[in-house]
Amino acid sequence: MSTLAWPATDEYLAYYGKYLEYLARDVDVMGALSSQLDSLPSLLARAGEPRASYRYADGKWTVREVVGHLADAERVFAYRMLRIGRGDETPLAGFDENAYVPAGQFERRSLADVSGEWAAARRATIALASGFAPEAWTRRGTANDATISARALLYIVAGHTEHHTSLLKSRYGLQ
Repeated sequence: MSTLAWPATDEYLAYYGKYLEYLARDVDVMGALSSQLDSLPSLLARAGEPRASYRYADGKWTVREVVGHLADAERVFAYRMLRIGRGDETPLAGFDENAYVPAGQFERRSLADVSGEWAAARRATIALASGFAPEAWTRRGTANDATISARALLYIVAGHTEHHTSLLKSRYGLQ
C-alpha cells in the first residue's frame, strides 16, 4: 500500500477531528498502526495486573476497561471501513461505548487477556487495510447518521488509540 493521503474534513464528523489531532499530517498511518501494536501492549505489560483495576475518578473506566473499549472500537471502526470500502451503501448504526464497556465485563479477565484481544483486533485491521484497493479508500458511506470515508476510518482507528494511550499515561499514570 502506498502512502494514504490525509482525509479531507468532509470525510468525517467534526467530532472525530479530536482523534486525528493526535496524528501528524504526514504520518504513515499503516506504520502508526503497526507501531501501536508494539507500544500499547508494552505500556500495559509495564503497568501490570495490579494497575489494571485502577480508575482515576469515580465513574471512569478502569485501565482494563479502557483496553476493552479500544478492542470494541477497533472492531466497530474496522467493520465500518470494510463495509464502506467494499462499496456497501447501507447506513450503519452508531454504537454506545458507555453501554458496551459494562456489557463487555472486562473486569472478569486479566489485563494480558484483554490486551491480547485488542492486539488480535489490531492485526485484523492491519490485514484488512493492507488488502484494500486504492479506490476503496475514498469511498464514502453513512455511519451514525453521518458521512464518513474508509480512509478517515483508518486514521480514526490510529488517532483513537493515541487518544486513549495519552489518557492512560496522563490520567492513569502508566509509563
